[in-house]
Amino acid sequence: MSTTSLARNRLGVFAVLFFVLSGVGPLMATAGVITTAYAVTGLTSIPIAFVAVALLLGLFSVGYVAMARHITNAGAFYAFITRGLGRTPGIAAAIVALVAYNLLQVGLYGAFGPGAASYAADKFGVHLAWWVWALGAWLVVTVLGVRRVDLNGRVLAVLLTCEVAVVVAITVAGLLHPHAGRVSFATLYPSRLFVAGVGAALVIAVLAFVGFEGAVVFGEEARHPRRTIPLATYTSLGLIMLVYAAASWAMAVHFGDTQVVGAARQLGPETLFDMAPGRLADAGRTLYLTSLFAALLAFHAFVARYLFALAREGVLPPALRHTTASGAPRVASLTQSAVGLLVIILYAAAGWDPMTKLFFWLGTTGGFGVLVLITATSGAVLGFFGRHTSGEPLWHRLIAPGLSLVLLLGVLYLVVRNYSTLLGVPPGHPAAWWFPLGYALAIAFGLLWAVLLRAVSPQSYQRVGA
Repeated sequence: MSTTSLARNRLGVFAVLFFVLSGVGPLMATAGVITTAYAVTGLTSIPIAFVAVALLLGLFSVGYVAMARHITNAGAFYAFITRGLGRTPGIAAAIVALVAYNLLQVGLYGAFGPGAASYAADKFGVHLAWWVWALGAWLVVTVLGVRRVDLNGRVLAVLLTCEVAVVVAITVAGLLHPHAGRVSFATLYPSRLFVAGVGAALVIAVLAFVGFEGAVVFGEEARHPRRTIPLATYTSLGLIMLVYAAASWAMAVHFGDTQVVGAARQLGPETLFDMAPGRLADAGRTLYLTSLFAALLAFHAFVARYLFALAREGVLPPALRHTTASGAPRVASLTQSAVGLLVIILYAAAGWDPMTKLFFWLGTTGGFGVLVLITATSGAVLGFFGRHTSGEPLWHRLIAPGLSLVLLLGVLYLVVRNYSTLLGVPPGHPAAWWFPLGYALAIAFGLLWAVLLRAVSPQSYQRVGA
């Protein structure tokens, strides 16, 4: 039986929290993003950079969750920007969101496939191409994507609990074996933020937090969304900051402040696992794969709900709003799966490097798109509360979102300026300007689509953001 509404009252605080943290991928980020930050920037300010970025995103979240108390919509950024800035900017934001979250989701296949291929070859002597393992993960995600959302939440709960436990254990192991027998706190000094090149470190830190904003996507399926969504958002942000700052600090303590950059450049993701004894390191390598899979499933859920919300309000074809009897967005979920399948086939047929050109390039660009949406949403919060008497305090509706808008615009500038560094390509490389330019094209397409929708179907246009 097919319906056109999402399941209600299925997700509590912990279930939403598991979806959000799985999208962030704590083990994936600590093994991949943190080591990349040390290696690419050559700076030792990574731990304090994570703290600074968490404070900035916490400032953004003040207005974000305040607006979430007044708007419950699976379209999240799209719905907020529509209600705050208008229908036409909202539709443009919807296109940006679809591009960004799809890039984040499909990009993960580029890490899971090679990771699983290497693991199977080392542990079991099984030698298969990366795309075979990527297709296996795609199949499981496709099946789970049309099941009950609370079932997916239970799967993520098991994976995430094991993942976080291992990250904490490896972090403690690194701190218990400091370089030269001395625990240094130097990488946590705020003064480390005022050095040349710290912009790239801050940018990588911001991209590592992408996914924390996802709680709002599950507002329609949450129990008591006015309480569940703010609590899940703030809790996830705090936990992510603690895990990232502690793990990156532990790396500096274990390898030494002056040696950690060299270790990251030489070892890559193994920098994290090298801090732990044999069995714990092996568990970390195994859970690194489950972390990637959990992120695949979480971002698949994000994309499917965006597609559903946009179809329900007439922005996208109405077929995408059909759900299963249990309330899962069936057609939207299968559509996102089709996109993933096409990308895997394309990269396999072309012989492109999956880690660099699929995972790293597309994932970084997807994160940049989410940063664009976060910045626009700060402006939307100001616009919404400027027109609605809501009872929210001045700090929630004006001061915090205004400050976050100014600071986020500065971060966006740093991202564009350092995009070649983020991709690991020389300045002037076509990828360093084609990827950011892609969002300008997405915005232009969204604005054009809004104009056409208003002219051809005024009734559908009026439903946008409702």
